[in-house]
Amino acid sequence: MDSNGVDEQEMKLVQGAAGYVLEDVPHLTDYILDLPTYPNPLQSNPAYSVVRQYFVDEDDTVPQKIVVHKDSPRGTHFRRAGPRQKVYFKPADVRACIVTCGGLCPGLNTVIREIVCGLHYMYGVTEVLGVNCGFSGFYSKNTVTLTPKDVSDIHKRGGTMLGTSRGGHDTSKIVDNIQDREINQVYIIGGDGTQKGASAIYKEIRRRGLKVAVAGIPKTIDNDIPVIDKSFGFDTAVEEAQRAINAAHVEATSVENGIGLVKLMGRYSGFIAMYATLASRDVDCCLIPESPFYLEGKGGLYEFIAKRLRENGHMVIVVAEGAGQDLVAESIEQQDASGNKLLKDVGLWMSLKIKEHFAKQRKMDITLKYIDPTYMIRAIPANASDNVYSTLLAQSAVHGAMAGYTGFISGLVNGRHTYIPFNRITEKQNKVVITDRMWARMLSSTNQPSFMNPPNGATEGAN
Repeated sequence: MDSNGVDEQEMKLVQGAAGYVLEDVPHLTDYILDLPTYPNPLQSNPAYSVVRQYFVDEDDTVPQKIVVHKDSPRGTHFRRAGPRQKVYFKPADVRACIVTCGGLCPGLNTVIREIVCGLHYMYGVTEVLGVNCGFSGFYSKNTVTLTPKDVSDIHKRGGTMLGTSRGGHDTSKIVDNIQDREINQVYIIGGDGTQKGASAIYKEIRRRGLKVAVAGIPKTIDNDIPVIDKSFGFDTAVEEAQRAINAAHVEATSVENGIGLVKLMGRYSGFIAMYATLASRDVDCCLIPESPFYLEGKGGLYEFIAKRLRENGHMVIVVAEGAGQDLVAESIEQQDASGNKLLKDVGLWMSLKIKEHFAKQRKMDITLKYIDPTYMIRAIPANASDNVYSTLLAQSAVHGAMAGYTGFISGLVNGRHTYIPFNRITEKQNKVVITDRMWARMLSSTNQPSFMNPPNGATEGAN
């Protein structure tokens, strides 16, 4: 274990001849010697026979950064995803399982479908189990057999056909069950908390010396997983958020001094709110967790609302669920089963505060409509873009597991599919950088103040 608490077996660093550093993922041969290999069944698959150089070269890597500054660090690469010429499992011997954990997200069913179909049609694997209701399903022995016929149209539905839950992670019991059922490939779909659990499962499997590949597919509707370009379901979430923003805009423009207030998902990262605002162009103010704001005084939110109403006669505000928590009444220190802090409802709070302020001022009568589409956004099926992306993520995970890689997630880095070690996507969260160009573009779109420098005494709590 290094000084940062990262297990050395996860830090598989390879120095490249050209000066780059490959942050490689574990392989079954790291702890099981003399494993036999087999020809990849894709060699005789008619669907792929026309593809030149279909197999990925063992030395292919993908750089983490394309744009680098003169004096900035460079050279970190990840292993390129894709099928290898040799595999470490006979298709007839593979017994795989799939589990989904955490909150819902568009594309979950697509990932499940494509893991099943990828194993079956590309590699001839016929035994795939679905674990019901998250990690706890392993030791409550709730499983269902999955065939291509069983999953043929699940991508057209939202949610997850396997069910999901938070918590329920007992590593020893899970690995006991994997061992008892003679499962040798485990596909785990979930966010950073889930992938921390997946990492623990991989380590216990490795400790026991089992020939079991553990592959993760990162899932978060908030797009807050680091390293990867974006998470599946994010495009769908932004697209669906437009419907709520459009409704708020219609409500606001239909009355004098109308305000449409929309609360979007974003516990710690405001990507959905920022991208939905940029896409809409009807939003006058976007508030996210990464950018503090204040209500009272010069340059505060109240002043901006009054200014925009005087100019346009209406206004649309988008607020991410994690924004302004320092202003809301003191949060109850409670956590959900995944360890996430339970947040106060900033949307309802802001709705009341704005109404109270303008009622007290008696200078401007307002009509405010509050819209919270949270669960509508995450429960819908994936759109076309996310369906394609989910398919490629699932197929990459299948290729990696069959090739003997383990302890990895499949993810898109600079437009290329890669294998990334668990520790890289669980060590921190991806957040909006409010000193970056994208946030500047958003501010330019809304013409809102940055709220960066509140005057003395301008900040306000919930009282």
